[in-house]
Amino acid sequence: MKASEPSASAPRRAAWQGGWYRAARALPSPNHGPRPAGSEVDLIVVHSISLPPGKYGGDQVQALFTNTLDWDAHPYFQPLRGLQVSAHFYVRRDGRLWQFVSCDARAWHAGVSCFRGRENCNDYSVGVELEGLEGEPFEPAQYATLARLCRALARRYPIEAIAGHQHIAPGRKHDPGPGFDWRRLQGLLRWSARRFADGALG
Repeated sequence: MKASEPSASAPRRAAWQGGWYRAARALPSPNHGPRPAGSEVDLIVVHSISLPPGKYGGDQVQALFTNTLDWDAHPYFQPLRGLQVSAHFYVRRDGRLWQFVSCDARAWHAGVSCFRGRENCNDYSVGVELEGLEGEPFEPAQYATLARLCRALARRYPIEAIAGHQHIAPGRKHDPGPGFDWRRLQGLLRWSARRFADGALG
C-alpha cells in the first residue's frame, strides 16, 4: 500500500490510519509486540542501516525486517542468521519512506537501552532507520522525509525528545554516527535544543 502525503487542508487525523502513517509504504513485520500498559510514545530514535554495509538500493533491509533475508546471499549476513528485529520506519537514500510496525505497537529496534534515566526504550519510542553507514553523510531527501515524519509523529503522539541509537546505547551502538547532521534536522524541525539528546547538537 502506498499513499501520498495528505494536503495541508486535509484533517490531521487523515495522515494516520491507526498507528500507520499514510505517507509511508506499508510492509508489515512479524517482529513486534504490545507496548506496556500505560506507556506513552514520547521518544523518536534515529538509526542507520545498510545491508551489506555501504551498499544501497537493494531490498535486503526490508527482507531483514520481515524475516525473509537470504542468509547465504552475502558473508556479512551469516552472523545475522535467525535475527528477528524491526523498526517502525525506514527512509531510503532518495527519501522514500517504508513502515513495518504500527506506531501503537512495540518494534524491536533499540535493544538494551536507556534515555534520561528510563530503560527499555522500545517500550516508549518510535524507531526510524535511515539507509546509510555510520560516519558517512546522509542525503537531503532523507532529512526532508525524516523532518516530515517527526512532525507527523509529534502531532499524533506526545513526543518529548529525539535521540540517536548512539545516545540510548552508548558504547554498544554508534549509529547514525558523526555523518548525521543533528543541527540540520533541528533547523528543519524548529524544535528547541531540549528535545534533542544531550550532546547531539554539539
